[in-house]
Amino acid sequence: MRLLFRLLFVLAASFMPALAHAASSPQMTIAAAADLHNAMDDVVAAYRRDHPTTAINVVYGSSGALLAQIEQGAPFDLFFSADSDYPHQLIAHGQAGGQSIPYAVGHLVLWSASIDMRGVRLTDLAQSRFGRIAIANPTHAPYGKRAEQALRGAGVWSALEPRLVYGESIAQAAQFAQSGNAQVGVLALSLVLEPAMKGSYAPVPDTAFEPLLQSFVLTKHGADNGLARDFAGYVQSPGARAVLAHYGFSPPTAGEP
Repeated sequence: MRLLFRLLFVLAASFMPALAHAASSPQMTIAAAADLHNAMDDVVAAYRRDHPTTAINVVYGSSGALLAQIEQGAPFDLFFSADSDYPHQLIAHGQAGGQSIPYAVGHLVLWSASIDMRGVRLTDLAQSRFGRIAIANPTHAPYGKRAEQALRGAGVWSALEPRLVYGESIAQAAQFAQSGNAQVGVLALSLVLEPAMKGSYAPVPDTAFEPLLQSFVLTKHGADNGLARDFAGYVQSPGARAVLAHYGFSPPTAGEP
């Protein structure tokens, strides 16, 4: 029995340094818009190569839904939104720990796994051959709101509305289009550039919708988190901007709010 206790003591003692190290490692949780899924994964991976002891968790969703979670007390340290309005709302409601900082401009495309979309225009979608069309929910997803603006501006919203399939986020809309639940998706360029998205796309003119200026903000919960502040600086570095550019994001224009 004494031998067993000694063995257990030795095992426990061997794990204590690792547990203490894990407890002391810098940690943070990021709330990120779904259009960032591929790009943010790469940015976090690049950051962790130089900061291997950090623990960074990223939760993806529609910007409006993430805003609601933060305002209800979700312990996110940074909020990366696909629409600058949402960080501004967080600041106005006293739930931010800093100023809103633009980090990218997003773009819309018409994408399909089964139809050659090259040269297709918004007005062409009224043709029945394009079948069901997936967009993100306009009520809380910025890309869905912009898709509605573009389709209304092209004069085809009423004709297409019965054929629309709504995703809770732009990522879910992309899943609908990729799986065949919809034949076409009005999607984020950043998502269709993922190698797994086998298909073709046509750009939606940026003049067809309100600009997708994307911003991030430190939350009130993350105001004293040194890792969150350091990562916020890293996202503005040339290396991080190069990753965003790889996924089709444009840099924000100097002076944009």
